[in-house]
Amino acid sequence: MHTDLVAALDIGGTKIAGALVDGHGRIQVRAQRATPAQENGETVMRAVDAVLAELAVSPLWGRAGAVGIGSAGPVDASAGTVSPVNVPGWRDFPLVRRVRATVGDLPVELIGDGVAITAAEHWQGAARGHDNALCMVVSTGVGGGLVLNGVLHPGPTGNAGHIGHISVDLDGDPCPCGSRGCVERMASGPNIARRALADGWRPGPDGDTSAAAVAAAARLGDPAAVASFERAAQALAAGIAATATLVEIDIAVVGGGVGKAGEVLFGPLRRALADYATLSFVRRLTVVPARMGTDAGLVGAAAAALTRTAGVTAAGV
Repeated sequence: MHTDLVAALDIGGTKIAGALVDGHGRIQVRAQRATPAQENGETVMRAVDAVLAELAVSPLWGRAGAVGIGSAGPVDASAGTVSPVNVPGWRDFPLVRRVRATVGDLPVELIGDGVAITAAEHWQGAARGHDNALCMVVSTGVGGGLVLNGVLHPGPTGNAGHIGHISVDLDGDPCPCGSRGCVERMASGPNIARRALADGWRPGPDGDTSAAAVAAAARLGDPAAVASFERAAQALAAGIAATATLVEIDIAVVGGGVGKAGEVLFGPLRRALADYATLSFVRRLTVVPARMGTDAGLVGAAAAALTRTAGVTAAGV
Protein backbone atom coordinates (compact mmCIF):
# COMPACT_ATOMS: atom_id res chain seq x y z
CA MET A 1 0.00 0.00 0.00
CA HIS A 2 1.26 3.49 -0.88
CA THR A 3 1.22 5.38 2.44
CA ASP A 4 2.53 8.90 1.93
CA LEU A 5 -0.07 10.79 3.95
CA VAL A 6 -0.86 11.23 7.64
CA ALA A 7 -4.28 11.78 9.17
CA ALA A 8 -4.04 14.64 11.66
CA LEU A 9 -6.40 15.82 14.39
CA ASP A 10 -6.25 19.16 16.18
CA ILE A 11 -8.56 19.04 19.20
CA GLY A 12 -9.36 22.17 21.17
CA GLY A 13 -12.11 23.67 23.23
CA THR A 14 -13.71 25.42 20.24
CA LYS A 15 -13.17 23.11 17.28
CA ILE A 16 -12.03 19.65 16.28
CA ALA A 17 -10.14 19.92 13.00
CA GLY A 18 -8.91 17.05 10.88
CA ALA A 19 -6.82 16.76 7.75
CA LEU A 20 -4.87 14.46 5.50
CA VAL A 21 -1.36 15.91 5.33
CA ASP A 22 1.45 14.96 2.97
CA GLY A 23 5.15 14.58 3.75
CA HIS A 24 5.81 18.23 2.84
CA GLY A 25 3.30 19.56 5.36
CA ARG A 26 0.64 20.33 2.75
CA ILE A 27 -2.98 19.74 3.66
CA GLN A 28 -4.80 17.69 1.04
CA VAL A 29 -8.21 17.15 2.66
CA ARG A 30 -9.94 18.96 5.55
CA ALA A 31 -12.79 18.26 7.95
CA GLN A 32 -14.02 20.13 11.01
CA ARG A 33 -16.70 20.04 13.72
CA ALA A 34 -17.44 22.37 16.61
CA THR A 35 -16.31 20.97 19.95
CA PRO A 36 -19.30 20.26 22.19
CA ALA A 37 -17.04 21.22 25.06
CA GLN A 38 -19.71 21.39 27.77
CA GLU A 39 -21.28 18.06 26.87
CA ASN A 40 -20.34 14.64 28.22
CA GLY A 41 -17.27 12.78 27.04
CA GLU A 42 -19.09 10.48 24.65
CA THR A 43 -20.68 13.44 22.87
CA VAL A 44 -17.25 14.98 22.37
CA MET A 45 -15.92 11.67 21.06
CA ARG A 46 -18.76 11.47 18.55
CA ALA A 47 -17.57 14.78 17.12
CA VAL A 48 -14.06 13.34 16.78
CA ASP A 49 -15.47 10.27 15.06
CA ALA A 50 -17.45 12.48 12.69
CA VAL A 51 -14.27 14.29 11.64
CA LEU A 52 -12.46 10.99 11.07
CA ALA A 53 -15.43 9.62 9.13
CA GLU A 54 -15.40 12.64 6.83
CA LEU A 55 -11.69 12.15 6.17
CA ALA A 56 -12.22 8.42 5.62
CA VAL A 57 -14.62 8.93 2.70
CA SER A 58 -11.88 10.72 0.77
CA PRO A 59 -10.25 8.61 -1.95
CA LEU A 60 -6.92 9.65 -0.41
CA TRP A 61 -7.66 7.97 2.94
CA GLY A 62 -6.09 4.71 1.82
CA ARG A 63 -2.73 6.50 1.54
CA ALA A 64 -2.70 7.44 5.24
CA GLY A 65 -0.04 5.53 7.17
CA ALA A 66 -0.59 6.95 10.65
CA VAL A 67 -2.74 9.26 12.75
CA GLY A 68 -1.29 12.22 14.66
CA ILE A 69 -3.31 13.94 17.40
CA GLY A 70 -2.55 17.30 18.93
CA SER A 71 -4.92 17.88 21.83
CA ALA A 72 -5.55 20.55 24.40
CA GLY A 73 -4.14 19.32 27.65
CA PRO A 74 -2.97 18.10 29.93
CA VAL A 75 -2.36 14.98 27.89
CA ASP A 76 -0.66 11.76 28.94
CA ALA A 77 0.94 10.35 25.83
CA SER A 78 2.33 7.37 27.74
CA ALA A 79 -1.19 6.33 28.77
CA GLY A 80 -2.94 7.63 25.65
CA THR A 81 -5.30 9.79 27.71
CA VAL A 82 -6.37 13.43 27.69
CA SER A 83 -7.83 15.75 30.33
CA PRO A 84 -8.30 19.13 28.61
CA VAL A 85 -9.03 21.90 31.07
CA ASN A 86 -11.56 23.39 28.64
CA VAL A 87 -13.35 20.08 27.92
CA PRO A 88 -14.60 18.97 31.36
CA GLY A 89 -16.26 15.83 30.01
CA TRP A 90 -12.84 14.39 29.21
CA ARG A 91 -10.87 13.45 32.31
CA ASP A 92 -8.30 10.70 31.74
CA PHE A 93 -10.26 10.00 28.59
CA PRO A 94 -8.71 7.12 26.60
CA LEU A 95 -8.50 9.06 23.35
CA VAL A 96 -5.78 6.98 21.69
CA ARG A 97 -7.65 3.72 22.33
CA ARG A 98 -10.90 5.19 21.03
CA VAL A 99 -9.28 6.61 17.88
CA ARG A 100 -7.56 3.28 17.23
CA ALA A 101 -10.96 1.59 17.42
CA THR A 102 -12.10 3.91 14.63
CA VAL A 103 -9.05 3.84 12.33
CA GLY A 104 -8.17 0.16 12.60
CA ASP A 105 -4.53 -0.81 12.20
CA LEU A 106 -3.07 2.68 11.79
CA PRO A 107 -0.57 3.71 14.48
CA VAL A 108 -1.73 6.69 16.56
CA GLU A 109 0.58 9.36 18.04
CA LEU A 110 -0.68 11.75 20.75
CA ILE A 111 0.97 15.03 21.77
CA GLY A 112 -0.16 18.21 23.48
CA ASP A 113 -1.35 21.07 21.30
CA GLY A 114 1.60 23.26 22.27
CA VAL A 115 4.01 20.52 21.24
CA ALA A 116 2.12 20.13 17.96
CA ILE A 117 2.48 23.82 17.18
CA THR A 118 6.18 23.56 18.01
CA ALA A 119 6.58 20.68 15.59
CA ALA A 120 4.90 22.72 12.86
CA GLU A 121 6.97 25.85 13.43
CA HIS A 122 10.19 23.81 13.45
CA TRP A 123 9.24 21.89 10.34
CA GLN A 124 7.85 24.68 8.18
CA GLY A 125 7.74 27.91 10.16
CA ALA A 126 9.66 30.48 12.18
CA ALA A 127 11.84 27.97 14.07
CA ARG A 128 13.01 26.16 10.94
CA GLY A 129 16.79 25.83 11.01
CA HIS A 130 17.03 26.30 14.78
CA ASP A 131 18.19 23.33 16.83
CA ASN A 132 17.04 24.71 20.19
CA ALA A 133 13.72 26.52 20.27
CA LEU A 134 10.70 27.28 22.41
CA CYS A 135 7.44 27.72 20.52
CA MET A 136 4.41 29.16 22.27
CA VAL A 137 0.73 29.60 21.64
CA VAL A 138 -0.71 32.57 23.54
CA SER A 139 -4.47 32.54 23.21
CA THR A 140 -7.25 31.61 25.65
CA GLY A 141 -4.45 29.75 27.42
CA VAL A 142 -0.67 29.74 27.14
CA GLY A 143 1.01 26.56 25.96
CA GLY A 144 4.28 25.64 24.37
CA GLY A 145 6.79 23.04 23.33
CA LEU A 146 10.52 22.53 22.93
CA VAL A 147 12.96 21.55 20.23
CA LEU A 148 16.29 20.46 21.77
CA ASN A 149 19.36 19.43 19.77
CA GLY A 150 17.30 19.54 16.59
CA VAL A 151 14.64 17.09 17.84
CA LEU A 152 11.10 17.70 19.08
CA HIS A 153 11.11 17.09 22.83
CA PRO A 154 7.57 16.29 24.02
CA GLY A 155 8.71 14.63 27.26
CA PRO A 156 7.41 11.35 28.70
CA THR A 157 3.76 12.43 28.79
CA GLY A 158 3.75 14.88 25.87
CA ASN A 159 3.64 18.06 27.94
CA ALA A 160 7.26 19.30 28.00
CA GLY A 161 7.57 23.03 27.36
CA HIS A 162 4.21 23.96 28.92
CA ILE A 163 5.42 27.47 29.71
CA GLY A 164 1.98 28.79 30.64
CA HIS A 165 2.24 27.19 34.05
CA ILE A 166 5.65 28.44 35.03
CA SER A 167 5.09 30.64 38.08
CA VAL A 168 6.62 34.09 37.58
CA ASP A 169 4.96 35.82 40.55
CA LEU A 170 5.23 33.99 43.87
CA ASP A 171 2.48 36.13 45.40
CA GLY A 172 0.38 36.32 42.25
CA ASP A 173 -3.23 35.46 41.61
CA PRO A 174 -4.31 31.84 42.05
CA CYS A 175 -4.31 29.94 38.76
CA PRO A 176 -6.90 27.28 37.86
CA CYS A 177 -4.01 24.81 37.68
CA GLY A 178 -3.60 25.14 41.46
CA SER A 179 -0.45 27.26 41.49
CA ARG A 180 -0.02 31.03 41.77
CA GLY A 181 1.27 33.72 39.47
CA CYS A 182 1.48 31.55 36.36
CA VAL A 183 2.42 33.06 33.01
CA GLU A 184 -1.03 32.10 31.72
CA ARG A 185 -2.73 34.00 34.54
CA MET A 186 -1.18 37.23 33.23
CA ALA A 187 -0.57 36.70 29.52
CA SER A 188 -3.54 34.77 28.13
CA GLY A 189 -6.12 36.67 26.12
CA PRO A 190 -8.92 36.54 28.72
CA ASN A 191 -6.54 37.64 31.47
CA ILE A 192 -5.18 40.54 29.40
CA ALA A 193 -8.79 41.71 28.94
CA ARG A 194 -9.62 41.09 32.60
CA ARG A 195 -6.74 43.23 33.82
CA ALA A 196 -7.45 46.03 31.34
CA LEU A 197 -11.09 46.19 32.44
CA ALA A 198 -10.10 46.19 36.10
CA ASP A 199 -7.72 49.10 35.47
CA GLY A 200 -10.31 51.25 33.73
CA TRP A 201 -10.32 50.32 30.05
CA ARG A 202 -13.78 50.35 28.52
CA PRO A 203 -14.78 48.63 25.26
CA GLY A 204 -16.19 50.49 22.31
CA PRO A 205 -19.84 50.67 21.20
CA ASP A 206 -19.74 47.07 19.98
CA GLY A 207 -19.03 45.86 23.53
CA ASP A 208 -16.07 43.75 22.40
CA THR A 209 -14.02 42.81 25.48
CA SER A 210 -11.57 40.47 23.75
CA ALA A 211 -7.80 40.75 23.89
CA ALA A 212 -7.92 41.84 20.25
CA ALA A 213 -10.07 44.81 21.29
CA VAL A 214 -7.62 45.62 24.08
CA ALA A 215 -4.78 45.48 21.53
CA ALA A 216 -6.65 47.90 19.25
CA ALA A 217 -7.10 50.28 22.19
CA ALA A 218 -3.43 49.94 23.10
CA ARG A 219 -2.43 50.97 19.58
CA LEU A 220 -4.45 54.15 20.12
CA GLY A 221 -2.65 54.79 23.38
CA ASP A 222 -5.27 53.79 25.97
CA PRO A 223 -3.18 53.64 29.18
CA ALA A 224 -4.99 50.70 30.78
CA ALA A 225 -4.78 48.67 27.56
CA VAL A 226 -1.10 49.51 27.14
CA ALA A 227 -0.38 48.58 30.76
CA SER A 228 -2.17 45.23 30.45
CA PHE A 229 -0.12 44.26 27.39
CA GLU A 230 3.07 45.40 29.09
CA ARG A 231 2.24 43.23 32.10
CA ALA A 232 1.55 40.25 29.81
CA ALA A 233 4.82 40.87 27.96
CA GLN A 234 6.73 40.98 31.24
CA ALA A 235 5.25 37.63 32.32
CA LEU A 236 6.08 36.08 28.96
CA ALA A 237 9.62 37.47 29.08
CA ALA A 238 10.20 36.03 32.55
CA GLY A 239 8.98 32.59 31.46
CA ILE A 240 10.97 32.65 28.22
CA ALA A 241 14.14 33.75 30.00
CA ALA A 242 13.74 31.03 32.62
CA THR A 243 13.34 28.43 29.89
CA ALA A 244 16.36 29.75 27.98
CA THR A 245 18.49 29.69 31.11
CA LEU A 246 17.47 26.11 31.84
CA VAL A 247 17.87 24.51 28.40
CA GLU A 248 19.72 27.10 26.26
CA ILE A 249 17.20 27.83 23.54
CA ASP A 250 18.22 30.48 21.00
CA ILE A 251 14.78 31.44 19.65
CA ALA A 252 11.28 31.81 21.08
CA VAL A 253 8.38 31.75 18.63
CA VAL A 254 5.10 33.29 19.81
CA GLY A 255 1.82 32.48 18.09
CA GLY A 256 -1.86 32.28 18.92
CA GLY A 257 -4.48 35.01 18.94
CA VAL A 258 -2.55 37.23 21.36
CA GLY A 259 0.57 36.81 19.24
CA LYS A 260 -1.30 38.56 16.41
CA ALA A 261 -1.27 41.81 18.41
CA GLY A 262 2.03 42.69 16.75
CA GLU A 263 4.25 45.39 18.23
CA VAL A 264 1.74 46.07 21.01
CA LEU A 265 3.01 42.77 22.40
CA PHE A 266 6.41 42.24 20.79
CA GLY A 267 7.79 45.69 21.57
CA PRO A 268 7.43 45.42 25.36
CA LEU A 269 8.24 41.71 25.21
CA ARG A 270 11.65 42.32 23.65
CA ARG A 271 12.36 45.15 26.08
CA ALA A 272 11.40 43.03 29.08
CA LEU A 273 13.42 40.10 27.79
CA ALA A 274 16.54 42.25 27.88
CA ASP A 275 15.92 42.68 31.63
CA TYR A 276 15.42 38.97 32.32
CA ALA A 277 17.75 37.17 29.87
CA THR A 278 20.96 38.62 31.28
CA LEU A 279 23.41 35.72 31.40
CA SER A 280 25.97 35.61 28.60
CA PHE A 281 24.64 32.40 27.03
CA VAL A 282 21.07 33.71 26.66
CA ARG A 283 21.64 37.32 25.62
CA ARG A 284 21.38 36.49 21.91
CA LEU A 285 17.96 34.92 22.39
CA THR A 286 15.51 36.23 19.78
CA VAL A 287 11.71 36.40 19.93
CA VAL A 288 9.71 36.26 16.69
CA PRO A 289 6.07 35.83 15.63
CA ALA A 290 4.84 32.42 14.55
CA ARG A 291 4.29 31.84 10.83
CA MET A 292 2.08 28.76 10.58
CA GLY A 293 -1.27 30.31 11.48
CA THR A 294 -4.39 28.29 12.14
CA ASP A 295 -3.05 25.15 10.44
CA ALA A 296 -0.15 24.79 12.89
CA GLY A 297 -1.88 22.22 15.08
CA LEU A 298 -2.74 19.97 12.15
CA VAL A 299 0.66 20.23 10.48
CA GLY A 300 2.42 19.66 13.81
CA ALA A 301 0.33 16.61 14.67
CA ALA A 302 1.21 15.23 11.24
CA ALA A 303 4.90 15.97 11.79
CA ALA A 304 4.90 14.14 15.12
CA ALA A 305 3.21 11.11 13.56
CA LEU A 306 5.67 11.08 10.66
CA THR A 307 8.64 11.31 12.99
CA ARG A 308 7.54 8.89 15.69
CA THR A 309 5.54 6.22 13.87
CA ALA A 310 6.58 6.27 10.25
CA GLY A 311 10.30 6.63 10.93
CA VAL A 312 10.48 9.71 8.75
CA THR A 313 12.35 12.80 9.90
CA ALA A 314 10.36 15.72 8.59
CA ALA A 315 13.05 18.26 7.79
CA GLY A 316 14.65 17.78 11.16
CA VAL A 317 11.51 17.84 13.31
